[in-house]
Amino acid sequence: MSPTATDQITPVTRRSDGAAVATGAYEGLIALLETLTADDWRAPTECPGWSVTDMVGHLIGSAKAAASRRELIRQNVYGIRHASEHDGNAMDAYNALQIAEHASLAPADKLTALKTVAPAAVRGRMKTPVLLRMASMSTKANGSVVDGMPPRGNLGHLMDVIYSRDVFMHRVDISRAVGRDLHLNDNDRRIVEDAVGEWARRHQQPVEVVLSGPAGGKFVQGSGGPRIEMEAIEFCRVLSGRAHGSGLLGTKIFF
Repeated sequence: MSPTATDQITPVTRRSDGAAVATGAYEGLIALLETLTADDWRAPTECPGWSVTDMVGHLIGSAKAAASRRELIRQNVYGIRHASEHDGNAMDAYNALQIAEHASLAPADKLTALKTVAPAAVRGRMKTPVLLRMASMSTKANGSVVDGMPPRGNLGHLMDVIYSRDVFMHRVDISRAVGRDLHLNDNDRRIVEDAVGEWARRHQQPVEVVLSGPAGGKFVQGSGGPRIEMEAIEFCRVLSGRAHGSGLLGTKIFF
């Protein structure tokens, strides 16, 4: 199979397939959560200090913010006000709020809450007004933001893409925490492909990428660049800062 040129990858946006990708990401996560045992929900994840149940609490809170602009503003204001408690990182502050506000829910109730809010989250994201989508936010390089990530983020990109990647990668985190195999599909492949395209646009260097596994594919940018061969999910873990990567893999993107 011939590799796909990275400039031929159609970015995920609300005008392309953002809603479908977002819906598929939630469906994959919920399908995994439905298989978990009581012990699984207590399992620690690779995200420092977060158990599986904490991670799902974060995802519920994040979905609520996506579904309601008022809730999005409330959480962000909290993050700004409490950033000093998290080494100046407002994102870590509002993530902690999301976890705390859902900590009392039993696993079954968390699953129900996520199922209920997910469709509204997708609708809210896709309906974000143009002026709000243009808003740019700085990111503090500590805590949840690793070296090599962009110094600023765009709200439209957050709504169209990053929320879906966050759901996808936390599904990966949970599967690793509980020792479950991931059942990957075309939607997961689309998320990986989009990540490859954004990463390539960021570094602008020639490269050939061969990603194995059900979500993988072959991609090329320019000619004469290095060849990167790895499993597709591990590639995403590297780009998100969950695993180490050197050279061009030191260029990160938001997940």
